[in-house]
Amino acid sequence: MAVNLSKGQKVDLTKNNPGLSKLLIGLGWDVNKYDGGSDFDLDASVFLLDSNGKVTSDGDFVFYGNLKHVSGSVEHMGDNRTGAGEGDDELIKVDLSKVPASIDKIDFTVTIYEAEERKQNFGQVSNSYIRVMDETNNKELIRYDLGEDFSIETALVVGELYRNRGEWKFNAIGNGYQGGLRALGRDYGVNV
Repeated sequence: MAVNLSKGQKVDLTKNNPGLSKLLIGLGWDVNKYDGGSDFDLDASVFLLDSNGKVTSDGDFVFYGNLKHVSGSVEHMGDNRTGAGEGDDELIKVDLSKVPASIDKIDFTVTIYEAEERKQNFGQVSNSYIRVMDETNNKELIRYDLGEDFSIETALVVGELYRNRGEWKFNAIGNGYQGGLRALGRDYGVNV
C-alpha cells in the first residue's frame, strides 16, 4: 500500500524498503476546461543538487533537451506534449545506486512550456501528482497529490529525493514559482 503524503511531509524510502535502488517517478496532471487557443504542454524536469542546493554543472539538469544524466542515475523517458489520457503523463527513472556521491538531493519539477506567451498557469491545471514506484515490480511506494492551491504560477517544485544518514527519503514540496523554467533553472544554478 502506497504512503499518501501531504505538502511538507517527509518519509523514509530506502530504510523502509531495504535493497531498493531502481525507482520510477510518475508525474501526472489534467488541464481544466480552457479555451485559450493553445494546447497546454507541461514538462517534467529534474535537478541533481549538491549540499548547497545547486547543480554542479548544467549536465545536472535533466529535461526534454537532456534526457539522461551522465552518471546514468536519472533518465527522463520523454516529453508528453499534451498530457492527454489516463495515468502518468511523464516518467523518470532513477537508479539510486548510480547517483554520484556529490549529489545530496534530486528535485522533481513541472513547468508550463511557453506559459507567458500562451497566457497559461497552474491555476488552469488540476489533479497534479507525483508518485514513486519500485521499478522492479511497479509497486507504488509513495503518492503526493498536489491539490488545487495554485493560481498564477508557471513552475512547480513537486517533490525531492534526498540523502539522510546513508538513506534516501522523499519530501513532498508542492511549491509554485512564477517565471517558468528559466526562473527555476536560475535558482538552481543552471546557465540559462
